Parts: sequence; C-alpha cells; structure tokens
Amino acid sequence: MKTQEKSFDGIKMSGFMALFLLLILAGSAIFLLSLSQSWSEVAGILCGICAIIMLRGFMIIEPNNSRVLTFFGRYVGTVLTNGFYWVNPFFQKSKVTLRILNLDIEPIKVNDKVGNPVMIGAVVVWRIKDTYKASFDISGSIREFVQIQSDAALRQVAGMYAYDTNETTDKVTLRSDESGEVTKRLETELNSRLDIAGIEIVEARINYLAYASEIASVMLRRQQADAIIAARERIVEGAVSMVHLALEKLKKDDVVELDEERKAAMVSNLLVVLCADESAQPVVNTGTLYQ
Repeated sequence: MKTQEKSFDGIKMSGFMALFLLLILAGSAIFLLSLSQSWSEVAGILCGICAIIMLRGFMIIEPNNSRVLTFFGRYVGTVLTNGFYWVNPFFQKSKVTLRILNLDIEPIKVNDKVGNPVMIGAVVVWRIKDTYKASFDISGSIREFVQIQSDAALRQVAGMYAYDTNETTDKVTLRSDESGEVTKRLETELNSRLDIAGIEIVEARINYLAYASEIASVMLRRQQADAIIAARERIVEGAVSMVHLALEKLKKDDVVELDEERKAAMVSNLLVVLCADESAQPVVNTGTLYQ
C-alpha cells in the first residue's frame, strides 16, 4: 500500500532562536505596559498575547520519536529529526514513537491442525514505520490494534500445524520447528494484517506451547507410552544382537556343540535375562544338558 507520509517542509525554527524572540516579546510587553499610556498599553497587551501564543509552538523531539502535524484537520507533514524546534503554534502536534516495542500475547486456547486443543502464546516485537497510517488509518489505541490482530494471526497459524508428529506425517509441527517455518509464517501473517496501520514486525516467536488442561493428562500418558515402547524396541534390538554375538562366538571358538533345540532354549533364556525389568535369578543345572 502506498504511503502518504511526508516530511514537514514548512517553517521550522530553532527552538532556541524562538525562545530568544519570545523573551524579547515578553520584555517589550512589560516595558510598554509600564509606560502607562493608552497606545503603549494596547501594544503591550498585543505583545503579551503574541508571547503566550508562541508558547504553543515549541516541541522537543527525542531520538526515535516523531511529531505528526495537522493544521485544522489537514495533515501537513511529519517531523522526524531530533532536536528543539518551534513551528506554527496553531499546528496540532501528535507524538508518535518509532521505538521498538514488545507485545506479550498471553496463552490462548486454539485447535491445532488435527483438532487437538492446545494453549499457545507468543512474543511480538514491532515498531511503527509509517506515521500517517498509524495516526489516521486506524481508530483507537495502536497497541490495542496490534494486540487484536496478533491474537487473530496466532490462531490462524496454530491451526495450520499439528502439535507434534504423533498424529501427523508432517515434518514441521508447532513443537518441532527446526527450519523456522512456523515463525516465518507467523511473521508473514502479522505483517499482512498490520501493514494497513503502518506497523512493521521485527520478530515474532512462540514462547508458550502446551496441551489444553482437558487433554494434558491423556497426552502425557501417551507420550510416556511412546517413550516406553521406544525404549523396549531399543532393548530388544540390543538383546537380539547380543544373543547372535554369543552364538557366533560359541561356534567360532568351538566351545560347545548345540543342536537347534538347545539353541532355541539358549536364545529364549538370554532374551528373558536381557529384556527383563528385574535381575534374573540364576539356576544351576547339575544334570546333563538335556535335563
């Protein structure tokens, strides 16, 4: 969208020079009034009125701040340069900060891509890049506008991705965003919504993510079950490898000759020992191998 912001090119006097002229006017008013003559009293009153009117023209602009100037409802420009200035006292001077601001979006409940209710929060870093849009294209508080639009953007982006990979084959989820795709999508969505207000998103990132309370306990048990299954798979894989190594070692070193039945029994016993949650109790066989 094309910007309508423009730099103020009207009369802009140094504030110190204007202050010197103000002192002259004030001194002249006092001197003329002290003459106690009709013409001098009128002139003194006029000088005093001019001095009082001049007071409204002073403005101080700090770094990363600006003043939006309007003249009886007409936009005349924005002063961006820092310093102490004096302008037409009939200008309305609205302060617009250009500093970087933070917005902490409290966790909100949304449904992810697969329909699970999750609590998600974010931090948005933003600043104003177009003072005209920020002043005249929206109504009300700028911060409130950013808050509402950020909530809407976060809800939309959260609905595009699943919480994690347990229920989807997607590589990118809200929980595992190694490529930064979710963050980039959130920033793009925020920029598209806030551009109409002349606001630029510097950074946006998710700072809170959890299942909603009504399903949190269920999902916790599911995660625990997944972890147990993964651990069991690893244990079985290692046990099978150790059994195979033991059989190969016995055969290679010619320690004992085992038929298929004894090999099966040995494999069974070793797997029980290696995969058991508790230590196995040893049993000494004092008979033959087949007893």
